[in-house]
Amino acid sequence: MATESNERLAAFGNQLVEVHLWLRDELDRLRDDLDAYLDGGGERPRELRAHCLSFCSALDRHHTGEDGGAFPVLERRFPQLRPVLDELRNDHVLVSDALRRLESLMSGLETEKADPGKARSVRAELDTLAALMETHFVYEEKRIVSALNSLDVPGWHASRPDFLDGPT
Repeated sequence: MATESNERLAAFGNQLVEVHLWLRDELDRLRDDLDAYLDGGGERPRELRAHCLSFCSALDRHHTGEDGGAFPVLERRFPQLRPVLDELRNDHVLVSDALRRLESLMSGLETEKADPGKARSVRAELDTLAALMETHFVYEEKRIVSALNSLDVPGWHASRPDFLDGPT
């Protein structure tokens, strides 16, 4: 018979999937906002940049939490996952680089009137980021969710770890 504690314990990997779904939705919203901006009917650049920075910060916080919290725990408990975790860490570097490029491009959207060339560059970077994220998330979900679901990390019960944080 499952207790509430056991249900919570078995949910770490499932919560990771939920965070990934939220991040996917946020990226889709950001892409929709940029498309509306390109069409002349969307948010002003300041609001678009704020949404982008919020999304970038959440994604960075998620990956930093994995690198510094979840992955070391998984490596200790499942040493055979080390190559998978190393590959995921490498993906985090690629995503981080894409986020820096995106933030730089977003800062170039300075005027109220859409600059189609700059906005297309932002859209291309968003598309690159979306492809990276999707590949990364699917691989991660296939390779580590069951391991996360089997973990008992008392500190995670008391305080939700950063890699499981969604909206703030």
